[in-house]
Amino acid sequence: MAFEPASSVLKDITVLDLTRVRAGPTCVRQLADWGANVIKIEMPVTSQEGQLGGPRSGSDFQNLHRNKRAMTLNLKTEEGVKIFKDLVKTADVVVENYRADVKHRLGIDYESLKPLNPRLIYGSISGFGQDGPLSKRPGFDQIAQGMGGLMSITGAPGEGPMRVGIPIADLTSGIFCAQGILLAIIERQTSGEGQWVQTSLLQAQTFMLDFQASRWLMDGEVAPQAGNNHPTSIPTGVFETSDGYINVASAGDAIYGRFVDVIGDDAMRAEEFKTGPLRSDNRDKLNALISEHTRKKSSAEWIELLNAAGVPCGEINNIQQVFESPQIKHLGMAKDIVSHERGATQLVGQPIVLSRTDSSIKHPPPMYSQHTDDILADLGYSAGDITKLHDDGTV
Repeated sequence: MAFEPASSVLKDITVLDLTRVRAGPTCVRQLADWGANVIKIEMPVTSQEGQLGGPRSGSDFQNLHRNKRAMTLNLKTEEGVKIFKDLVKTADVVVENYRADVKHRLGIDYESLKPLNPRLIYGSISGFGQDGPLSKRPGFDQIAQGMGGLMSITGAPGEGPMRVGIPIADLTSGIFCAQGILLAIIERQTSGEGQWVQTSLLQAQTFMLDFQASRWLMDGEVAPQAGNNHPTSIPTGVFETSDGYINVASAGDAIYGRFVDVIGDDAMRAEEFKTGPLRSDNRDKLNALISEHTRKKSSAEWIELLNAAGVPCGEINNIQQVFESPQIKHLGMAKDIVSHERGATQLVGQPIVLSRTDSSIKHPPPMYSQHTDDILADLGYSAGDITKLHDDGTV
């Protein structure tokens, strides 16, 4: 069966997907949604319970593995590795997120595959890097959130470290790996050669510290927890209303002045609140004063009043409310798809818009081993050969 790309952008790129769980599949999803011919390679098992990443019919698996083809291949056998190497000869990209030593044990590391295809781009995501003192540790998102500093600055002061509500180290390392692969594809146009693209959960998480990291590197400041308050722009945070809560971002003297005009309380113009550093020093007193006023009106009233005055303010939605938001509907962030396992459903769309070309969710996640025979036939295996490979447990 001919491959139908989800988009024209990467339609000439073939990706061999060895990834599992989340960080690696996040990377490959970016490539698949933009049109790459992705072949998801899974271990042959008698029961799919052995597959990592949850059940195939689960919402997580469905969202991560759309727009791919799937085959089974036992890379622990000599014949399985041979078939994989045959695939490598005409592929553009391999992506894996094994522990750092596993690919070497299997004989499918970058240096082993490079002679077969000098143009090959090999993407690796690990927990802590491909080498170094912690490279052999297994990596998980929450571990990286802690080791990468995020948990130390998340949560309310004095309440202990707190993880964020999404697997941010997994997600960002996957997105950075996809970016690195695209950079390598661009560079290959000049050099004619592939290369090994590497990132890790720990590197991604450290990079995502951003201004909090530069506060330490440049000024020697170790950022503390600040709860819902912005660590440097005050008053920016969560304020209670008569029927819920809102976010207000009153950064800088000009916006603060407009904020005070809307609130209508001259006490907020006192000397102790006159500048950003003074508002920071007196944060708790100022926030208490603001809250006295915000509790007197509904969230909708404050959102209307403050935005009209040029003071950024927004509702705090739960996830249902996010997807019911008129703006999210306008942006098309929920995409319709017909799943093999679930029928008509929706998945999360791409957040990138190109003016001439688009991504799409053209194909639901593939069924287990759905394209194995087609892919083997494309490699030149006969029907008899394919039957034997099934019987031997190679596929």
